[in-house]
This record gives sequence, C-alpha cells and structure tokens, in this order.
Amino acid sequence: MDDIALPRYLEIRRDIQNRIASGELRPGDAIPSEHELKELYGCSRMTVSKALSALANEGLIQRRRRAGSQVAMPRTAQTVLKIHDLKAEIAASGRAYRCEILSRAKRAPDAAEIARLGETVAEILTLRLVHYADDLPCAVENRLMNLAIVPDAASADFSETPPGTWLLNEVPWTDAEHIIRADIASPSLARRLAMPRGSACLVIDRRTWQGGVIVTAVTLHYPAARHQIVSHFSPGAGFGASVTRIGG
Repeated sequence: MDDIALPRYLEIRRDIQNRIASGELRPGDAIPSEHELKELYGCSRMTVSKALSALANEGLIQRRRRAGSQVAMPRTAQTVLKIHDLKAEIAASGRAYRCEILSRAKRAPDAAEIARLGETVAEILTLRLVHYADDLPCAVENRLMNLAIVPDAASADFSETPPGTWLLNEVPWTDAEHIIRADIASPSLARRLAMPRGSACLVIDRRTWQGGVIVTAVTLHYPAARHQIVSHFSPGAGFGASVTRIGG
C-alpha cells in the first residue's frame, strides 16, 4: 500500500498534517503561502489550494482571506461536552492543583487497546495518574496516547503539566467522543479517591481524533458524591457542559 502513489494534493495534505502532528507547526503558526507551497512542491496553485481546503475542512488549519492560513487552535468549545483542562478548572476554583503519576509505559497496544484506538496504532504511551485539589483526590485518569500522532509525549514531563492540559496546548484535534456513565468503585479505586468502599463513580470515557486518526483515549473516574455535570444552553445555540466538584 505504501508504494501506491497518492494524488499530488493528498501528498501535500499529508505532509502538512505530519508537520502539525510532529509539533513542527504549532497552533497559531502561519502556513506557507499558496505561492510558496506551489514552488516547494512543484505543482499548480490549484493543487495547493485543494490540499489547503481539505486541511481546513478537517479543522487542522484556518484559512483567512488576505491573512493567509494558520494552524487551528484546539477546538475546546465546539463539542457538546467540552474537553476540559482539569488543572485550569481546579486553579480557577481557588484550590491548589497537583497530580501524581502512578504508572507510565511506552509499548505496543494490547488487544483491548487496539479495539479502542484502531488497528493502525502501533505504539502507545499509557499513563495512570491521580488529580488533586487542595490535597483531596478528585479524579483518577487512565490515558492512552498514539505516539504516531504525538511523538513528543514519549519524553514530555507530565508532573507539572498533566497530559490533558499538554494535549490541549500542543495538539490540534478535529473530532471528539464522550461516553458518560456511572460505576461502583473497586476497593483500590475507592482508596485512591478517598471515598467510602462501594461508592459510585462518575465515569467519562473520551476519545479524540485528528483527521480521522485517534490521538488519545482517556477514562476519568470522579467521586460521584463530589461531582456533577452542569450544562448551560440556549435555544438554537447548542450547549456546553462541565464536570464540577461540589462538597468535599
């Protein structure tokens, strides 16, 4: 399959996608002009325009008349349930944030992880950590990261900037999926979250994509007694939602 030549515009699109995914082009960075890209790739301006239009349709770049194209900022406010920055939310509430990394591994995915991430994912970073607010545990996070899309994650230090915050700042994404459910905490999870044995957890399973390829999959467990889903919406305007700690 790798020997099959792609149409020229798809080659250009894939090359720019890879430059964005690797971090060479970061959110807000300018994309070379159509004239510069035409000279670089040795093709027509129409071919370049078609590649840029495809990238814009995927949400990876923003095209502005006369201002040129830029790498899109992460679309944190464009899903039904927003992708949240736990560190920022806790800090905004006036509480001190910290996280504890329980485990971290770089390896090939197992069968269950392939089912969640897709068969094309060859190498992942797995992380398990606890988020704290004023030294009270507020969430346990289990995360899988596709190192083909976010190779810098393998060497990133997540002790100060947790992986969710890091991804929002570093990696543009185009699609997201949330599944919200309730579950009874296992004894070990209950201990981690400083909650009574047999208590319920609010669970959020999330996956995000970049141009049809999985970037990350994460499961967050919150103590149900200290959290709730809050939504704000208006007719015809859609709505946003947040996970907010209460009590404790």
